[in-house]
Amino acid sequence: MKQILCFGDSNTYGYKPDKSGRFPWGVRWTSILAEKFGRDVNVIEEGLCGRTTIFDDVFRVGRKGSESFPAILESHTPLDLIIIMLGTNDCKTYNHASADRIGKGIEKLIQQIRKADPAIDILLVSPIELGEDVWKPGFDPEFDQHSVKVSKELKQTYLKIAWKYGCDFLAASDVAKPSKADMEHMNEKGHKNLAKAIESFLVEKERNHSNNYVNVV
Repeated sequence: MKQILCFGDSNTYGYKPDKSGRFPWGVRWTSILAEKFGRDVNVIEEGLCGRTTIFDDVFRVGRKGSESFPAILESHTPLDLIIIMLGTNDCKTYNHASADRIGKGIEKLIQQIRKADPAIDILLVSPIELGEDVWKPGFDPEFDQHSVKVSKELKQTYLKIAWKYGCDFLAASDVAKPSKADMEHMNEKGHKNLAKAIESFLVEKERNHSNNYVNVV
């Protein structure tokens, strides 16, 4: 059985834009992948609300991804593929982070993977963009207009990092947008579109390179 670890934040966890909890199995993108791949692939859901790459959350403990990641890698070994989708929470105002600084956090996570096992393949996914009004009353005051700008710069920053480290790359913002309900999280359609994009990418990669993640029909 092949092992795929999905390491991310609330959009990997499947948090609902209406703040009513978590999307059920079969709706969140990680579970859609699991159902598509079947029994030959174990898709491990490692999404956590508020998770960042390298920044501490001033309100919640355990959100610094680089701090918990080594233990997560060890607990799920052996792994064939890791899908990383982080960066949205790094855009919060109190982190004062540029896209390049957030990229340094992504690089640290990649380095942790390579240290744990250089043979693990990595699919780096840049997150969806924040909605233009996410900082306005009624949405999320932890973001501001600069946060929105930085979120839009992550795609190109992550693409360069993927080239640098020889990782695969996919932009979630190409296939999904934040819900109008909260300007921050994907709705059901967004999860479905992202799952389809990742599945298509991995199937095509299998056809071209035979890395044996999925059975190609």
